[in-house]
Amino acid sequence: MKKTHIKICCISSIEEAKLAINAGASALGLVGHMPSGPGIISNQLIAEIAASVPKHIDTFLLTSETSAEKIIQHYLKVNTTTIQLVDALKQGSHSQIKSALPHIKIVQVLHVLDESSIDEALKISNFVDLILLDSGNPNLATKELGGTGRIHNWEISKEIVNKVTVPVFLAGGLTPKNALQAIKEVNPYGLDLCSGVRTNGHLDIIKLDAFFRAIKEN
Repeated sequence: MKKTHIKICCISSIEEAKLAINAGASALGLVGHMPSGPGIISNQLIAEIAASVPKHIDTFLLTSETSAEKIIQHYLKVNTTTIQLVDALKQGSHSQIKSALPHIKIVQVLHVLDESSIDEALKISNFVDLILLDSGNPNLATKELGGTGRIHNWEISKEIVNKVTVPVFLAGGLTPKNALQAIKEVNPYGLDLCSGVRTNGHLDIIKLDAFFRAIKEN
């Protein structure tokens, strides 16, 4: 059975990073400025956390910038291993980011709204290293770009996983209770959690342990 990679998002301190890694996370999500959602921290703190973790742990900068130039500038302030684009690019291209930062992995978030997300995933998969499927809605007046705690249509996510040639993370409403079901139904490369392992906004070691115990049944 293949390993499911686990990313714990909305990390807010070096202590939370250690908790997540000790529990079994192979990647951490560090949230930059967003129009909405949990876990937003300063660029300085993102840089400090990224510098503090072991080399084998992936650190994801979550950026809501939609210009390739501004995304590159944002990255240079934090030096993570990975850039997670939570919104669609409006100016420039993924190739421009990759050319400027060839050693950095690029993850594009797609918010699964309907079956049009399948075609969108197929197109974007030619330009990025990974895709992350989430449950926000970038079409609202105040964009939802993640951290909603909602599940989207996993049938659509499963079809995307089966059709694209790049790894796919699944996010949105994942908890210790449904994580194993998500793995079995969607078969993603990885799972991405935020609110499902937190209590009152803080990383909860009891929920973390329950989550990793649950997926070991896979």
